[in-house]
Amino acid sequence: MSKESQDQVSISRRSALFGGATAAAAVVAVPLAAFAGGSAQAATVVHGGALAKTGSTITTRDGVEIYYKDWGPKTGQPVVLSHGWPLNSDSWESAAFHLANNGFRVITHDRRGHGRSSQPWDGNDMDHYADDLAQVIEALDLNNIILAGFSTGGGEVARYVGRHGTKRIAKLGLISAVPPLMLKTASNPGGLPIEVFDGIRAGSVANRAQLYLDIASGPFYGYNRAGAKPSQGIIQAWYAQGMQGGHKNTYDSIKAFSETDFREDLKKFDKPTLIIHGDDDQIVPIDAAGKASAAIVKHAKLIVYPGAPHGLTDTHKDKFNADFLAFAKS
Repeated sequence: MSKESQDQVSISRRSALFGGATAAAAVVAVPLAAFAGGSAQAATVVHGGALAKTGSTITTRDGVEIYYKDWGPKTGQPVVLSHGWPLNSDSWESAAFHLANNGFRVITHDRRGHGRSSQPWDGNDMDHYADDLAQVIEALDLNNIILAGFSTGGGEVARYVGRHGTKRIAKLGLISAVPPLMLKTASNPGGLPIEVFDGIRAGSVANRAQLYLDIASGPFYGYNRAGAKPSQGIIQAWYAQGMQGGHKNTYDSIKAFSETDFREDLKKFDKPTLIIHGDDDQIVPIDAAGKASAAIVKHAKLIVYPGAPHGLTDTHKDKFNADFLAFAKS
């Protein structure tokens, strides 16, 4: 790739990444189609058969090893937390530690293709993510669960409800979450244009490591805002988690989190639901996400954090931990 082409990718990535610019359409041509196979087919819910389990992994019925953490007293009410893209369960450690220290049993898992879980070439879509989550819950025999997801994890939670119901669920949480639908369509005019996500895909293929540094040091935590005080530790932790994920898996997940329509899933939410979103979220803008989900989910409680970025579980962790604990105890 020429220097001119590399510069073009970089400019397009920065201008289009969650900022709404259509300049991403001009990104350098790369063989994106080579990554596209295998993940478009809808998953079929598979029932029955024992699940292989160790103290930190379960093996799904389609042979994928899912890593999980199980913190806190085993007698505590279970809280299951699903992480965002392209991260892993480590991204939840502050909230998980706080909840576990307050008597809850907290389970966090690395999504297939992310963190310490297997990196299957296929099945990197919301149906498989939700079914993997269901099998983690089944393997650990969890009930009366407080189930919450951050960003892409919110989509996983929504699709879990859509495919598996709420029999095991007590409460639900959507934190900076992608539902109802990120992509701009005729029926979702407030969404982001496809060029934004094409720009992320192009950046991922051209230089995934630099893309992840750009996101973590910029819009994810609002570090690109005037007066922000970036934490190099937080940036490097985000980068390390992202790079631990599989290249193909995190690439496919861009389509999963941006193009999956969760509106019908949200209509099936029939448990108390907490929605938390920052009103300066540059990754998943609040109007088309948190506010739109709150309009669909009956009796949802929406808490808006003024000035908060996407990664509010870190930048506003004291407030978030207090708000979520209060919800869990209510």
